[in-house]
Amino acid sequence: MSSTPRALVVVDVQNDFIEGGSLAVAGGRAVAERISTHLAAHASDYAVIAASRDWHHAEGTNGGHFAEPGHDPDYVATWPVHCVQGAPGSDYAPELDTSAVTVHVVKGMGRPAYSAFEGVTDDDRALADVLREAGVQQVDVVGIATDHCVRATALDARAVGFDVRLLADLHAGVAPDSSAAALEAMAAAGVVVEQSR
Repeated sequence: MSSTPRALVVVDVQNDFIEGGSLAVAGGRAVAERISTHLAAHASDYAVIAASRDWHHAEGTNGGHFAEPGHDPDYVATWPVHCVQGAPGSDYAPELDTSAVTVHVVKGMGRPAYSAFEGVTDDDRALADVLREAGVQQVDVVGIATDHCVRATALDARAVGFDVRLLADLHAGVAPDSSAAALEAMAAAGVVVEQSR
């Protein structure tokens, strides 16, 4: 392990965000496989390996996050129903090996939430607190989707003081234009983009 403790944050690699899901991202399954390969080779490099999941309520719109029944989602602020607590869509993608994950984070319970830093761990702690308690100063971010939850997670990690790397080959975005804009926003905030190997 490096002298500076590092964390890996795996963002929302869930069934509803990979091919076949209600909010499928092209390349999601392949990204899940590559993250698993990265973990197999590099888990010991990290003091903390955190994985986040959307964990929305089945009832209601989750604070306007789900489109109102009978209305089409705008795919900006409102979305189709996805990642409902306990439903198959909320499960980690089968291609993601979570055996090395040390911290599980859930977010979006009844309200919109994009960043893993908006969620809570199994013991109801904030991710930033968990990382600080482990002495983490550097955070690697991977997952789905580049232009939404990955972007929000990386920006929040910077905002609370961590050095952040986005691993370039370990994320997938919804659309090219919005993904490019997300990469620009992350770079402007000081996020470094590097290949995972």
